[in-house]
Amino acid sequence: MALDVRRFFAKLVAVCAVLVATPALAEPVDTGHLVAELVARDQSIAPGATTYVAVRQKIDKGWHTYWRNSGDSGEATSVVWTLPPGWTAGDIVWPAPTRQPTGPLMNYGYQGEVLLPVPITAPASAKPGETVTLKAAVSFLVCEEICVPEDAVLTLSLPVVEGLAEPNPAWSGPLAKALSDAPTPANFASVFAKQGTSIVLAVTGEGLKGADVSDAYFFPFDSTVIDHAKPQVIERGPEGLTLTLTPGYAFQEGEGPKSMAGVLSIGGKAYEIGASLGTPPPGASGLGAPPSKAVGGGGGALGLPLAAAFAFLGGLILNLMPCVFPILAMKAASLAGHAHDRRTAQGQGLAFLAGVLATFLALAVALIAVRAGGAAVGWGFQLQSPPVVAGLALLMLAVALNLSGVFEVGSSLQGVGTGLAGKRGMAGAFFTGALAVVVAAPCTAPFMAPALGWALTQSAPAAITVFLALGLGFAAPFALAAFVPGLLTRLPKPGPWMDGFKKLLAFPMYGAAAWLVWVLTIQAGETALARIFAAAVILALAAWLLGVAQRRSAAGERPLVLASVGGVLVLAAAVAAIWPSYGAPQPGPVASAGGVAAVPYEAYSPEKLAAAQAAGKPVFVNFTAAWCVTCQVNEKVALSTQGVADAFKQTGAVYLKADWTLKDAVIEAELAKHGRAGVPLYLIYGAKGGDGVILPQILTEGLIVRALKDAQGR
Repeated sequence: MALDVRRFFAKLVAVCAVLVATPALAEPVDTGHLVAELVARDQSIAPGATTYVAVRQKIDKGWHTYWRNSGDSGEATSVVWTLPPGWTAGDIVWPAPTRQPTGPLMNYGYQGEVLLPVPITAPASAKPGETVTLKAAVSFLVCEEICVPEDAVLTLSLPVVEGLAEPNPAWSGPLAKALSDAPTPANFASVFAKQGTSIVLAVTGEGLKGADVSDAYFFPFDSTVIDHAKPQVIERGPEGLTLTLTPGYAFQEGEGPKSMAGVLSIGGKAYEIGASLGTPPPGASGLGAPPSKAVGGGGGALGLPLAAAFAFLGGLILNLMPCVFPILAMKAASLAGHAHDRRTAQGQGLAFLAGVLATFLALAVALIAVRAGGAAVGWGFQLQSPPVVAGLALLMLAVALNLSGVFEVGSSLQGVGTGLAGKRGMAGAFFTGALAVVVAAPCTAPFMAPALGWALTQSAPAAITVFLALGLGFAAPFALAAFVPGLLTRLPKPGPWMDGFKKLLAFPMYGAAAWLVWVLTIQAGETALARIFAAAVILALAAWLLGVAQRRSAAGERPLVLASVGGVLVLAAAVAAIWPSYGAPQPGPVASAGGVAAVPYEAYSPEKLAAAQAAGKPVFVNFTAAWCVTCQVNEKVALSTQGVADAFKQTGAVYLKADWTLKDAVIEAELAKHGRAGVPLYLIYGAKGGDGVILPQILTEGLIVRALKDAQGR
């Protein structure tokens, strides 16, 4: 009986303890640049149970604290617990960090408000009814442009009760979210290998097949395994992804580490991965996976329908770009010749459409294949190869010689509209469409950039769909004109004027050939001039011989020798221009098409951008290439004016130029980050930091001046 009474009173005490227990209480501490306190998931704890108590940081605006690996500098937040006997504290559950660039350094940490949960376990001997005090000595390094070490001693009172604990209404939700969002071990296969001067980290698994991997980033636990400040280049594959990283100090001595662990951030989620040294599987890279989203301005929110619509609009506008004027003038002259022969005009329009689509399809397949092989390339990638540029220069020269009447390909414009609707006429229209795409490759029209940036992060079918939509938009004006009788009847009738117009069109093609030679000298140095000029002379001789053979053939002769010699010389010119390969490229900044720019600039690097931002200066970044006609027009019309030069001086803005004339993985990664697959791209960063604002692809002096003044105040 006495035992039952004792049990009754023990239960009564426990019930009273629950009724009168004081909820978990803590006093916030202002350390100077943040306010810290301990917050608990539950209002109480049972003997032998575990709850979570978090160090809450409310950080001043513009300041940040650090993750477990602080990156290039900084120091992680540390917690030393003082607990009653028998009580234990586990490790911090670190939330996924964000990147905190500081000058040329890249650090990892937190801004705003962050919770660092820690599991706290009560011993089985804890007595219900008592209230324990948990004490944590916390050290922070809080940084803006300067870093300040700050400390706080935080306490929390926690009642001990029997039975299930009551959730803390203020903090159970936020702590539950912090725990659910924290990186968790993933069922991914992770392998890394050192390849040349890079580390390739391959991650594959079922959870990655439909995930958005375009913003993937690897935060290593060990601060010595990678160079944190260097960009991480993403390649998507059918089974996962690969990240190309720059090795850190750990790889400079001996063979380097055998394993590499950290957090992989993908599409707003974070996973803990542990990679072992091995051979990356082929399914980790390439464009064979389901759709994902591109990162950055303009591309991130696109889906296939919107990307295709943007590509179609971009193709329409591409007809207005200066690089395709000569070819489209040729097509307009051809349509004029067929204006009063509707059937022939329609056939020509369809052949032109087929040539455009076939060439865009070939470019898309080549681009996908090259990227699947691990190369960092984008729109216009073929023009980053000196042999290709040399070959295109000779092709433009051959077209110009043809237009000048030195020799003929197919039928001359002089006789169009007089029954030349046969195969040769169709082949000529097809070739004109293909040539128009080749000439348009250096240009990126408005709407094209986000569409292509999105396409190059997608599966092969989606990417090809976008490229075909681009081709449809590009070919639509002339293809539709061939089927609209009202438009055809407005064109002038064929006549002798067409031969003169044809010869006039040769001069823009001579200009295109000269421009490509200029690009070649930037890529391969002035020594390339001797080879390309020699090849041009051989080609011109071959064209003249072919022309003589054609005229003699028209007179009834059979000049097989002249034709054969001409064919051999054409082959010799091609070999002289593109084989053997050119020597090492000559690095250096891109000059504007019209001469030296009025605004002094430096070559772009992420470190220079970060340093300029840290110094509180606006930054203008020009992603350009010598082979990009739009870029060079902008250089001459907008960027080389006195008004823009004065605006740079007045605002103190830094001008960085990212030259993509030759392959550059850093620039390609930055383009992809902003949802772009090619140039031009113009970014302006405010004096107070933050992300860059994307400017239109067609610049004016007034637009740049306004953008610089706006950036000075933000």
